[in-house]
Amino acid sequence: MYSFTTRSKKAEKQFYEVIKQRKGIKEKLQELQKDPHKKLDAHKLKGKLAGKWSCYLGGDIRLVYEIDNEKKEIIVCAAGSHKQSYT
Repeated sequence: MYSFTTRSKKAEKQFYEVIKQRKGIKEKLQELQKDPHKKLDAHKLKGKLAGKWSCYLGGDIRLVYEIDNEKKEIIVCAAGSHKQSYT
């Protein structure tokens, strides 16, 4: 199972705000920890965010992250609305 870490203080703040805001997010994050490549419509990003992944957490909430398979870590880069996550 993968663990979560954050890329920056900003990402950490966004991540915890999203968890507090929405019911059911914790359960979705637990699913993502099992397989960050395939759960929650996870997909690789292109363009300026190439190398990162994104998944859908409900409503307009997205999680942008990197995967470190060696350390089994999901590195959160951004979390929030579509606009917040991709800028």
